[in-house]
Amino acid sequence: MKEIRFKAVLFDLDGTLLDTLEDLANSMNVILNAHGMNTFPIDDYKEFLGLGLEALIRCVIPEDKVNDKIVDEFLACMRVEYGKRWAEKTKPYPEIHELLDELQAMDLKLVVLSNKADDYTQIIVSKLLPNWQFDIVRGLKDDFPPKPDPASALQIAHELKIEPADFLYLGDTDIDMQTANAAGMYAVGVLWGFRTADELNENGAKTLLESPLQVLDLLNN
Repeated sequence: MKEIRFKAVLFDLDGTLLDTLEDLANSMNVILNAHGMNTFPIDDYKEFLGLGLEALIRCVIPEDKVNDKIVDEFLACMRVEYGKRWAEKTKPYPEIHELLDELQAMDLKLVVLSNKADDYTQIIVSKLLPNWQFDIVRGLKDDFPPKPDPASALQIAHELKIEPADFLYLGDTDIDMQTANAAGMYAVGVLWGFRTADELNENGAKTLLESPLQVLDLLNN
């Protein structure tokens, strides 16, 4: 196999580095129940996540009840509810610690780019992945559009002075594959996250990985 050289690894957060599914689902279900709306099984949230909190809320509220006022109300409620429980079940996926050890030893630039709100992204990475030095950790902020718009990924490349083609981009959703390709980064779909191999392939994954330590094979071959 032709050697593939990268200078940086960009990670999605939810479904890639961390299994956040239960805490997000449980938080949203508490709010839905409080508003007299139907709740959803935890696995259903695998399809709802990826575009950020507002998009999640618009997925779970009945279509005939969706409006800007209730979305804003749910956003406020979710910040409170998720703020209480984001660390109850959330944890790194198996092999993530070992992978980060290896990547840090290789002196690669390490980046997190999430559609989760930036304040949550910062605190969750700092609390649950405290032993590794990420060069940039960035969540969703008002000054950049959410993924799959490539603007944030390209801004990160600019800040690190690394060409986009020298980034290995790991993500678990169609959104991540679209972002990576639009930014000119090498799109790697991870199968331990929230979505299927078919979805990742259909949205431009260059390769699929079944476990985190397989990332090392891409870097060493």
